Amino acid sequence: MSKNKKIAFLTGTRADFGKLKSLIEITRNSEDFQVHIFVTGMHMIKEYGYTLIEVVKCGYENIHSFENHTHEQTMDLSLAKTIEGFSHFVRSLKPDLIVIHGDRIEALAGAIVGSLNNIMVAHIEGGEVSGTIDELIRHSVSKMSHTHFVSNQKAKNRLIQMGEQDKSVFVIGSPDVDLMLSENLPTIDQVKNYYQIPFETFSLAMFHPVTTEFEQMELYAREFVDALLASGENFVVIFPNNDLGSAFILTQYERLKELDNFRVFPSIRFEYFLTLLKYAVFMVGNSSAGIREAPYYGIPTVNIGSRQHNRALHTDIINCGYSKGEILGAIQQTRDCKFEKEDLFGDGKSAQLFMESLNSPDFWQISKQKQFVDIFS
Repeated sequence: MSKNKKIAFLTGTRADFGKLKSLIEITRNSEDFQVHIFVTGMHMIKEYGYTLIEVVKCGYENIHSFENHTHEQTMDLSLAKTIEGFSHFVRSLKPDLIVIHGDRIEALAGAIVGSLNNIMVAHIEGGEVSGTIDELIRHSVSKMSHTHFVSNQKAKNRLIQMGEQDKSVFVIGSPDVDLMLSENLPTIDQVKNYYQIPFETFSLAMFHPVTTEFEQMELYAREFVDALLASGENFVVIFPNNDLGSAFILTQYERLKELDNFRVFPSIRFEYFLTLLKYAVFMVGNSSAGIREAPYYGIPTVNIGSRQHNRALHTDIINCGYSKGEILGAIQQTRDCKFEKEDLFGDGKSAQLFMESLNSPDFWQISKQKQFVDIFS
């Protein structure tokens, strides 16, 4: 393998940055790779905490920022804008590899730009299933990508079912588990002091819009906040993503901001979030963190609605509908259940396995001329 291959990581949200961080760290510390980071999406929106600052604080070199947001109701235009901005960046940098994560429009933009410019694209955590528009985007990203780094064998099997080559799919686990199991996470006292969280005990609330249920999102957001208020619990509440319907949720969160048992944040630094999750009484909402991260810490999750439909679920996650009564009932169940830690997404060695793949000459020989593999032939 030739030295100093250029890798461009694309990040559009606090969540995907947390997933990519261990991969960024291990490659930037290698003399074989020159790492560049393209920061866009929610990172650039002040209302959501302007988390570009958190990326910069990591001390990375070669950070390029780009504002792609148009409006929550014009995700297609934001996609087009991202394609344009990332295309200019790629044509200037000429990377050997583009690394994207998940199911956001930024990842789709990265896959489109890479594939149309004959640049190898690596997709992190493809092959997952869920609800809403996310699944359509995720599978589209996978089909536009040349290589895949997936969280488990089931995800790999799905990609092979979609016609991907076995040799192009690598099972490495979920990269954020590397951080979750790290001994370098901040202490709970450090987190509480930094974010001025006064609670002795608390739970986490994260509720995202479901774009395919936009007409009901105003009602769902009101029911969710009504349930939080009626529960009488202490909550750390974190803003939703900026998908269609997010304005309804933010409007309801205004009801919480002056109350003593709520602390509401646009965003929380990923390592600090992990510590909060580790010490939470339970988590409620429809974030993938309740499905993916919470089980590693043995934290009860109330999973609301359809957003995580068909996602790999811990057997003890409590699923419920959108009504206040159903949510309150599910919260009550968290007090009666004994949750056990469960490993569904690797053992914290994702970065190491990622690097082993990149260090293999065979990886760089994977053809950018994709061939559909018919499993029925």
